[in-house]
Amino acid sequence: MIWIAIRMLTGDAQKFYGLVFGIAFSTLLITQQLTIFVNLIERGASGTYNVSSADVWVMDPVSRTTDVNFPMPSTALDKVRGVTGVEWAVPHLRAGASVRTSEGDLEGVSVIGVDDATLIGLPKRMAQGSIDVLSQPDSVIIDDVGVTRMFEDGRSPIGERLELNDQRAVIRGVADAIPSFTSQVTLYTKYSQALRYVPGTRNRLSFVLVGAEHGVSPEELTRRIEEQTGLRARTREEFAQDGVDFIIQNTGIPLNFGITVLLGFIVGVAIVGLTFSLFIRDNIKQFGALKAIGVTNGKIRKMVAAQAGLVGLIGYGLGVLGTVFFIWGFSGNPTFKGFYIPWQIPLISMAAVFVILALTGWLALRNVLKTEPASVFR
Repeated sequence: MIWIAIRMLTGDAQKFYGLVFGIAFSTLLITQQLTIFVNLIERGASGTYNVSSADVWVMDPVSRTTDVNFPMPSTALDKVRGVTGVEWAVPHLRAGASVRTSEGDLEGVSVIGVDDATLIGLPKRMAQGSIDVLSQPDSVIIDDVGVTRMFEDGRSPIGERLELNDQRAVIRGVADAIPSFTSQVTLYTKYSQALRYVPGTRNRLSFVLVGAEHGVSPEELTRRIEEQTGLRARTREEFAQDGVDFIIQNTGIPLNFGITVLLGFIVGVAIVGLTFSLFIRDNIKQFGALKAIGVTNGKIRKMVAAQAGLVGLIGYGLGVLGTVFFIWGFSGNPTFKGFYIPWQIPLISMAAVFVILALTGWLALRNVLKTEPASVFR
C-alpha cells in the first residue's frame, strides 16, 4: 500500500514538485535566517573571544560589554594584582577614534591597547606579519576585516601610514580576528601607544585582564576580586555571554529575525497545505476505491503519512543543502567571516517541517476519512 501511495504522489508531477518546493523553501528560510541570527549575536562576544589567554575580565561596576565600558583609574591594576590567586594581571584599553588615510579618507576605528611587555590582548593568529612589529615606533596592527574596508582596491596595507588623532601610525601587521558586531575597523597597538592615540579623561584603563594561578578556578577568582577590590569581575565565558545578551536586549534583531522565521513557517503551511489539499481532492476517487475494496482508515493514514514523509525528506534535504551552499558561497565576504551552522538549527528546522506536514496532512486527510466507498460507484 505504501508503494501505491508513492506512485499516486509522484504520478501528479506538478503537485509533487509544488509540495517539495514548499517544504524546501520553508526549510531554507528558517535554517538560513536562524543561522545568520545566531552568528550575528555571537559577534557580541568577539572582543572577549579574541583574547583567548585571559581567564578573568575586571572592569568598573557599570561596564557591560567590551564596547560599553567605563574607564577605571590606573590604581585598579595594582589592586587586582594584590588579590590572592592572581598569577598575572595586565592593562587593556578599548576606545573609539577617527583615522585619516593617506588618500584623505576618514574612517571610524576601534583602538585596542595591549600590554607593552607581554602583548596579551592580541588575537591568537596573524594573517600577515608578526606580533613583534609592535616593538617598532608608531606601529599598529589592523584586523583583516578592516583591511577590506579601508583598502578596497586590494593593495597591501603593510607600510601604510595613517593619521590617528594628529598622531602618526604605521600599519605593520594584519591580525586574523573575529569581526565585531558592527564590523568596525580595529587597530591594535601597545597600551602606552594607545594612550597617545586616544586622548581622554583622567581615567583611561578600560579593563584588567587576569590569569588565574594553577588550582584556582576562574569562578573562585572572580569572587575574590569582587570582594577585595569592589570592581566587577567576570570569567571569559560569562563576559562573552554578557556581550550576546546585550545585543539581544538592546537591538531589534531577535524580533526581526523571529518575524522572518515565522513567515517562513506560515508560507510553508500555506503552500504545502493548499497543494496537499488539491492533491487529495484530485485523488479522492482513488482513495474511495481503495476503501471500497477493504482498505481501512488506518492504512489510509499510513499512506498519507508516507506521502508526507517522502515530500518532507526531499524538501528538507534540499532546504538544508541550500543553506550550506549559501554560507559557503558567501564565506569569502568579510561580513560572513566565520559563519557556521550550529547543529541545533537543522533539528529546529526538522521539527518545523514535521509540524507543517502533520498539520497540513491532518487537514487534507479529513476529506479522505469522510469519503464513503459507495461514492465511487455513483
